[in-house]
Amino acid sequence: FFFASRNIIYYPKMARLSILLLAAIVAVSTAFVPAAQTATRATTNQVAFAPKISSEQSSTTLFAEDMTWEGEYPPSKVLGPIMSKMPSSTLAIISMVSLGVCVYSCVQSGLLLREPGAVEDGSWVKWYYVVEGFGGPLAWGTHVASWIQRKNGM
Repeated sequence: FFFASRNIIYYPKMARLSILLLAAIVAVSTAFVPAAQTATRATTNQVAFAPKISSEQSSTTLFAEDMTWEGEYPPSKVLGPIMSKMPSSTLAIISMVSLGVCVYSCVQSGLLLREPGAVEDGSWVKWYYVVEGFGGPLAWGTHVASWIQRKNGM
């Protein structure tokens, strides 16, 4: 529902959705901001159950490992703990299967679109075809991972 006031149309549900989306974007974007270095507490004001971080420990151990590289392709460690240990051929097979599932869902959705009245009542949208559609991005990611592993000799 909406209401109008002086040629301005207000959509309260859209406003709530916009605020929710804005909050989600802000929350996600904070993941890309480096963590601030906090000042050390005085020894008289320490909490007994707080973990003690020694001053000898380097500050780089508190942050994620550096994933930059020189050259044409990155090292396998950029793929994470699971895919960095997978061989290139396995990742290629996963990529082909994912692409096949995505193509199948697109073809089946296209066939459903041809049915009379499917567009008007929305019967051509099936949840399982939508889920299978995520095979496309998965296929792209796994084929890049396969290329990285092949370049690294795995």
